[in-house]
Parts: sequence; C-alpha cells; structure tokens
Amino acid sequence: MRQGLSLRVSQHLALTPQLQQSIRLLQLSTLELSQEVDQMLDENPFLERTEDQAEREEFGLRQADTPVSEGDRDSEFASAPTADMGSATVTSSSNDEDNAPLNGDEGIDWEGDGSTEMAPDDGEWGVDAKARSNNLNGDEDKDATELARNQESLQAFLHRQALGLRLSAEDTAALRFLIESLNDDGYLEEPLEELAATLNPPDEEQLHQLVHHFTVALGLLHSLEPVGVGARGLAECLRLQIAAKLQDVELDWDDREVLDVALRVCRQPMELLARRDIKRLVQLGVGSDALVREAIAAIARLEPKPGRRFVDVERNIVVPDVLVIPVANTNKAASPKFRVMLNPDVMPRLKVHDIYANVLRNHRGGKDSASHAALQQRLQEARWFIKNIQQRFDTILRVSTAIVERQKSFFTHGELAMRPLVLREIADELGLHESTISRVTTAKYMATPFGTFELKYFFGSGLGTESGGNASSTAVRALIKQFIASESAKKPLSDNQLSEMLKEQGIECARRTVAKYREGLKIAPASLRKAL
Repeated sequence: MRQGLSLRVSQHLALTPQLQQSIRLLQLSTLELSQEVDQMLDENPFLERTEDQAEREEFGLRQADTPVSEGDRDSEFASAPTADMGSATVTSSSNDEDNAPLNGDEGIDWEGDGSTEMAPDDGEWGVDAKARSNNLNGDEDKDATELARNQESLQAFLHRQALGLRLSAEDTAALRFLIESLNDDGYLEEPLEELAATLNPPDEEQLHQLVHHFTVALGLLHSLEPVGVGARGLAECLRLQIAAKLQDVELDWDDREVLDVALRVCRQPMELLARRDIKRLVQLGVGSDALVREAIAAIARLEPKPGRRFVDVERNIVVPDVLVIPVANTNKAASPKFRVMLNPDVMPRLKVHDIYANVLRNHRGGKDSASHAALQQRLQEARWFIKNIQQRFDTILRVSTAIVERQKSFFTHGELAMRPLVLREIADELGLHESTISRVTTAKYMATPFGTFELKYFFGSGLGTESGGNASSTAVRALIKQFIASESAKKPLSDNQLSEMLKEQGIECARRTVAKYREGLKIAPASLRKAL
C-alpha cells in the first residue's frame, strides 16, 4: 500500500437552511402554511402575530425584476428532482454530500449566507397583510369553514333518530356500533360477523349472540332516514329505497307496477343495469320492454349514496390565494384590464417580538454564553421565517400576474378562449426554474370572474389547428362539453362524431384523444347518455 498526498479540485452545490425553508414553504398549501405558522409560533418565543402595519422588506416586489443569479438558478435546479424537501439537497461533481437538517436546532446556522444584511430594527420584520380572523363573534361574520364545521354529520343525525326508538340496552349498543361503522356514503362495508369478531367475544356462543344483536340492529338502521342507509352494497341500497316507495298507500297501480319491475331489476347483476342491457333483462323475465325502460328510468332517480348530503363540506372549501378583479375601463375600445392581488385573509402577519429581541441585544456575552448563542439562533430563525413567508407570497403574486397576462382572453371570454401554456414560458419570463413554477402552481388557487381555479388549471398542452396555430387542451375540453350539452338525448354524439365536429372547427383531435378528454370530464359514453 502506497501513501501519498494529492490535490483535487471539485465543485458542488449545497442548499443553505434558509433556501431549504424557502423552497419548503413555497410548496405548502394555504392550510399547511397556516399549520406551519402555528407550529412556529408555539416553538419560537421571538415570533408573534401583529395587528400593526409593517414595512415591506427590500427583497419584496420592488426587487421582482432583479435578474436571478446563476447560483440561485443552479440551486433551484439542484432541488428540482427532490421529492422530500425535509432534508438537505446537495449535488456534487465529486459525489460529496453535505447534509443539513431542516428541522431542529442542531446543525443549522441561521446567521445567514452573507447575501443580505440584517436590519438592526427587529420591528421592521413583518408582512403587509390583514390579520387572520376566526369569525366567531357572530353568525353574520361566520365564514364558510365555520358553517361547514357546524354541519350535522350522518352519524349524529342517525343517533338523534335512534333516541326515539324503545330498545333494550343490548340493541341500543348494537345500533350505535353499526352507526359508527358506516362510511361517508352511508354504507356498511364490513360483514356483521367481522364486526362482531372485532369485539373479541370469549367463545363461539357469545359471537353468535353478537351477530344476532347486530342483525336486529341492522333492520332498525334500515328503517331510519335517509332511506338506504346501512346497505351492504349498491343493489341493496336501491332495493331499500324502492321498497320504501312501495309502502306508499297512495301510489297508483301503474307506478307500483314499474317499481315492482325496478325491484326485480335490482335483484339481477348490477352489470346489466350499468350497461342498460334491456334485451337481456327482458330475456330473464324481469318484465316487458316498456316496463324495463320505465323501471331503469325510475332507478336513475334514486340516491346511490345516502350519506352524500352529510359529508363534511369543509373538505371541498377552497380559499383562494390570489384574487383577480376586473378594473373599470372608460375606454370601451381598449382591451379589458384586471387587477391581481393576494388574498389578505390567507397572509399571516408576523413580527419579531421587540421586547425579547431588545433584551437579548442588551445582554450579550455573560456567564452563560451557550444559552445566549442558542437564543440568538432562535432570533435569526424567526427573522428568516418571516422573510421566507414574504418571499413565498411575492413569488405567488408574480407567477399569478404573469398567468393573467398570458391568459387574458380567458378572463374576458371564458375557458373556450384559453391559450396553450407550459411552465417553461412563465419560468423564462420571470427568470425562475420550472420546478419553482411547479411548486407555486400546486395547491394554490385563484379567484376569477368565472370561478375559483387551481393555478395549474391555466396550463395545458396545445393541439394543432388547420391555420398552423395551437388550441389549448382546456379549450378543446370546453368545446367537447358544449357539444355534448347541446346534443339530442335520443341520439347522442359518439366520440368519432365529436372528433369530426372538432375538425370542422379547425382542430385536429383524434377519436382516442376525444375519449380521454370526455372521460376526464366524467361524461359517460354515448351508449349510456342515450335516453330510454
């Protein structure tokens, strides 16, 4: 073995903790950011919410047009393929690694990278945004989230009905257990035997007794509202609803006959009903051709998911990060203008705690220098957290402004006027990396005159046209939806016919592409759209 000294020159990129935190905050949704802020407020004593106006930092929108340095762009590129932003991202030509954890105090140097001089006045660190309010002061001020939180659940609705039943203690407990075992759609997915086994009965006899109580409770559950709740499958759910309609004494003979046929249809394999295989159903002796058609139409009016209206609507609430507001224009001949602004309700207003920061500044050194250094690190961490939040919203606003400028036709005429747009176009315009644009447009929403959309909605590939230009795939989907909405119910348009109609509009779109777009719009094929 021979020993020696050698000199090797290599280059590598290492993301600083500040840049790692900036990237991580950028990809968070509004809800995740709110949780991150609450966690940081609990952990860092130097951080607090503020109601006062705070000046913007020098790294804000006024520096929006500053060219991005090659080092920053390389850093963005280095972080692009990384799925988990919770760990340091490093690329090196010599395969060297320099890991720096994002969370915790160990190994993190919040003294900065030397590119920005920290302001001596801690009170300047803040975000120009309206304070977030929980709107709990009165019914008039309650927002959609609070109203959704107060909505009665399916389980609570069923428990309230069960209070009116005269049951033994065992049957009451069994009914409550079944109610709590329902899924969001109101179905009982697990068999009664498996539910009984989860209670760990000591012997086989106790297991049979539990199954008996659950069987009795299931019959009681089927008698509650909404009709069909507690069904073990779609067929049983439909049969329960049809049976409830048949109990109406005022039902005339013709309607009763149709419901009888519908009940027999639901006892057949569901594939026949899904395909509307009337011929096969008639062959099975379900009823005549006319009655089977009427029965399928009656089944289509039933509710396949009894618990649908009780699903927590808070999951579907979208709070926009960006607001697009039309600006009044006195010159009617000029193109319309739009104002793009951040939603103040989603922007946290934070500042460094002045009293704590001043005390720390006036007691430098001393006996416990290690504790002082740790507190100084916490103070620097609070400053960088505020800065990174401000940079996050500044980047969102810049990207949103560029999108509105590129898709101005959409904000004027709707989705039919959408233009093809890819991430690279916005990235080149703003001097950012495509991965940054991807993070900004994920789980961030924009409120427009035509509704609220995710920022990714405004990006789409292009389809060739006869004129040599491109048509946005979003506009093509809107056109397909428009064609289907105006079709004849007795003779719906096939995918091939839709493709030909698009060609008449000068858009080259193959039948398979039409089928893919139609399925993406959750529109059934022509055979299932046809009226019986």
